[in-house]
Parts: sequence; structure tokens; C-alpha cells
Amino acid sequence: MADATVSDLVVSRLADWGVDRVFGYSGDGIDGVMGALRRAGRPEFVQARHEETAAFMACGHAKYTGGLGVCLSTQGPGAVHLLNGLYDARLDSQPVLALVGQQVTSVLGSGYQQEIDLVRLYGDVCAQFVQTAYAPEQLPMLLDRAVRTALATRSPTCVILPHDVQTAPAPDLTAHEHGIMVTNPGLPVPELRPRADDLRAAADLLDAGQRVAILVGQGARAAAAEVVELAEALGAGITASLLGKPVLDEALPMHTGVMGHLGSTASSTLMSECDTLLIVGSNDPWSEFYPAPGQARAVQIDIDGRRLGMRYPVEVPLLGDAAATIRALLPLLAPGTDRSWRQRVEGEVTRWRDIARQRATAEAEPLNRQYVLHALTDRLPGNAQVAVDVGSVTYWYARHLRLPVGVDAHLSSTLASMGSALPYGLAAKLATPHRPVVALAGDGAMQMNGLAELLTVAHRWRDWADPRFVVLVLHNRDLAEVSWEQREMEGDPRFVDSQRLPDAPYAQWAELLGLRGVRVSTPDEVNAAWDQALSADRPTLVEAVVDPAIPLLPPAQPYEKVAAMYAALAREDTDLGRRALAHLRRERATEGFGDPR
Repeated sequence: MADATVSDLVVSRLADWGVDRVFGYSGDGIDGVMGALRRAGRPEFVQARHEETAAFMACGHAKYTGGLGVCLSTQGPGAVHLLNGLYDARLDSQPVLALVGQQVTSVLGSGYQQEIDLVRLYGDVCAQFVQTAYAPEQLPMLLDRAVRTALATRSPTCVILPHDVQTAPAPDLTAHEHGIMVTNPGLPVPELRPRADDLRAAADLLDAGQRVAILVGQGARAAAAEVVELAEALGAGITASLLGKPVLDEALPMHTGVMGHLGSTASSTLMSECDTLLIVGSNDPWSEFYPAPGQARAVQIDIDGRRLGMRYPVEVPLLGDAAATIRALLPLLAPGTDRSWRQRVEGEVTRWRDIARQRATAEAEPLNRQYVLHALTDRLPGNAQVAVDVGSVTYWYARHLRLPVGVDAHLSSTLASMGSALPYGLAAKLATPHRPVVALAGDGAMQMNGLAELLTVAHRWRDWADPRFVVLVLHNRDLAEVSWEQREMEGDPRFVDSQRLPDAPYAQWAELLGLRGVRVSTPDEVNAAWDQALSADRPTLVEAVVDPAIPLLPPAQPYEKVAAMYAALAREDTDLGRRALAHLRRERATEGFGDPR
């Protein structure tokens, strides 16, 4: 292009890196880039309703596709709004590039309108790479370094684009002179394996174990078959971090489900009774649910050496790809014959599934929120993608929704930010429009930004090969997770003014936007609602009016760990408090506890 600008170069360089879409919101600080995107037509620009959700979309794109997510915003407030989604990417180790506008270079330092020190602002969240472009000749190098760094470190990076640099003539890419860095796109992916001596030490340690537990995280996504083969060879039980839930088929008899505060009783037993722990691609922070230090000898496999030994004392750290490392490890293991530990684990899995069924089918007023997710398990399409928000819905997803093999699911796990389900679901749908999406949210998250992003769904769905985009809203007019956290952690009764949410007609809002809306409030309506939503000819919102009195109960806790919950509920002189107390006693009884009254 004869009159190409730096912005045209930015856009073409993104395309060279294989970027399909850029998520963002326009503003005068990025007019040059917007013009270049219009002229090029590729990558596609996806307009979010807010820069925060644009960054969530970029992070979601990275999670669902395994590639680079890209978000774009103007300077000042737009740049500030990106931070939450970028921190989501940083804490869950996802490669995201933020392109951020800035005022013209001649006014920087003057306290100009919307002028923020963006390098300082992004210095933590984009710690691996954040740079301002001060000259057109910098751009190819800065973009290549930013993308390469994001992919190599699996973290967010940022390039800041002053407006006058954006609109300057594109530099000569063939220039060969002092002070000009010539770079090109591309990053080969190596296969990293540990040293032979380390593999031998790991095999010896695992062979010596009598009760082996395997904890899988998102880093094991490409090693599902290898993990199962390893578990069979060791007679091991398996548990998963929240991010590791989609890695393996939870129908496996030795899979105890998710570990941690929102996990299963079977995973608690596995971790509390094992004498050997193998961690594969997990950085799960719930350290109190790991084996007690000194209880278990440990091996850890991770592609990132910074994470080895970070959550548990590890005797043999293995730096390498999960699949390649396990394949190299398997021939070194001695075949085991004692299956008593495996039988113990499988018995606990059976027991947990019975507990989960009892809890999901228990009566509630008007509807048990656990049952809504329980009912989805047998109806979730085998090619679906699932997006999960933060709140009580995360517990029910972790415990009650068994994902079919091949169904991917993601959420804001380590940052645990509300409002991620709709942006994540949109990113998944835009990347693979032929696959149905199910987004799971509570009413708190839906009110935070979900209602706004439902506008984006309504705006774009007619372009999708498969129009199914199902949004579940658990409607209980309560910030339920925080209500239960206040009771559990502080011994405080529910603070009504802080926890009660305004009522909102979610299904009617969907209908107003030209989508389907289904409202359910009894167990008899749930299955039909899921069937209707998953066969609809357009996106559908299922509004489930559920009981906030169902407890968010950590698994297998002694009475002294839940005594504060009982004390807090005893101080709630309300119908909700009395029902919550009854449900807490009932759920504790399903685990075999007879708590004092």
C-alpha cells in the first residue's frame, strides 16, 4: 500500500502472526488502528460492551484456542478497564497481547487529558513485556517481541501506541542501518523432556509408593491418555484442580473429581490418605487440601520451572511437557500388582457420587440450584463448549456437571473474577461458531456485566453456523458465595444490605433482545428447559429461580471447621437462615457427620 501507515503495519503484522480477531472498544486514542482494521478486513474486530469484557474475551480466546488473544483499547479510562481481564490472563497463564493507545508523544509528561503513565500502570500485569513505541521503525520489532514473549511465557504483554506514531508513514521493512532492528514473526514450539537421571529418580519414587495420588491441572490438557495409562500402571487415584476438570473423563472409576474447597469428599480422602503425590501441570493454590507436609513424597511435572515445588514440597521436580515426560516415564515403572489402594479410591468415588445425587435431588424452596447443573450432565452436547462464571455456580459446576470427553470448559480460576462467563462464551463461539456454547452464571455476575454482553450475543448470533448459545442464570437475589463465606470464615450472619441483589427479569430481557427466554422454578420444569434451550433456533437464556439457602460446604471437614457456620446461622432470625441451617445439617449428614445441635 503506497500510503500505508504504522497502523497498517500493526494490523498486517498481527495477521502474519495468525491473529484471527481483535477484541476491544473504539476511542480517539486508537483511531489510526481502527482505520487500518477497516481497510484490511482482517483480523476481525469484535466490539465488546466494555474494555474489561474485551480483555476477558481475549483471555477466553487464548484458553479455548490455545493461541494468542488480542485486545485493543484507547488511552486513559479504556486502558484502565483492560486491567481485570489482563490479570485474569496473567494468573491463569494465558498469552494475551494488549494494544493500547496513548496521547501524542509531544504532550506526554504535561498532564494532558487522559494521559496516564501506561508503562507504570501495566508494569505488573504485563511484567514480561510492556513498551511504548516512540518511532515508526520500532513497531515490527516491538510487536514481534510482544507476541513472542506472550507465547513463550504464557502471560499478557502490552504495546503502547501514541497517536502520532500510529498515523505516521509505515517504515521501510528492508532498511539495513545502525539503530534499526529487523525481526520477523514466528515461534517454533519445542518438546521439552527432563534428564534421564531425573526420570529414573521419579520412577523409583513412584514405584515405592503404596498409595499414589495424581493431581492434574490445565497443563495436562494434551496428556489425558498418558495420565490414564500412568494411573493404571501405578494403581493410583486421580483428582483435578478446577482448571484441570476438563482434562480427563470424570466417569473414570478412579477419578475423584475436583479437589479443594469446592471439591468432592473423594478427592479429600485421596489427598489425606495418599503416601505419594504426582502433580501434573497444576498450580492449584488450595494448599490446605494437599497432603500434609511430610505425609507424601512428591513428583511434579511442569513446563514452567518457576512452578516446581511452589505448592508442595517436591522431592523430584521434572521440567518438561506433560505428555512427553509421562511417555518417557512409563517404561521405567515396575508393574504393580496390589490394587487395594485403587479399590479404596473407587469406593470413595462411588460414595461421593451418591452424596452428590442426594444433595442435588433434595427439596428446596423453590428449586435446588445443585439440581439444575446435575440435570445438565446427561443433556450437554458432546461438541459443546462451557464457560463458567465465579460464585456459587462454580461449586455446582465443579461437583455436579460431568463433562463429556472432548467438551472444553473454562473460567476465571486464579483471579476468580465475576463477570467472565459471557465474554468467555462469546470468545469460544466466535472461534468455533459451529459448536454450541453453554455459559453458567449467577445473578450477581449477570448483573455485573452479563446483561450488557447479552446484547453482543443478540447482535452477532445470526452469523453463527450453530445458533445455540445457552446462558444459565441462577436467580436467587443473593451474592450467595460471599454470604456463605461470611458465615464460614468470619462467623458472621448474612449482611442483607451487602448481599441482597435487586430483582431482575432475566428471561424477559432475553426475549426483549429477540432471543429465547425460559424461566423455571420447580424441579419438574428443569429437564424440559434444558431440552428446549439446547434445541432452540437461537440463543436462549434459562432463568432458574433457586434457593440461596443451599450451603457452600467444603468437603470432609471436622465439626470445629464448620462450627462458625452454625453459630452465624443461629444468629440469623429469618426464614432463610432457618432453612440454611436445616440444609447445612442435612448436607453434613450425607457425609456421615452427626453434628451437635
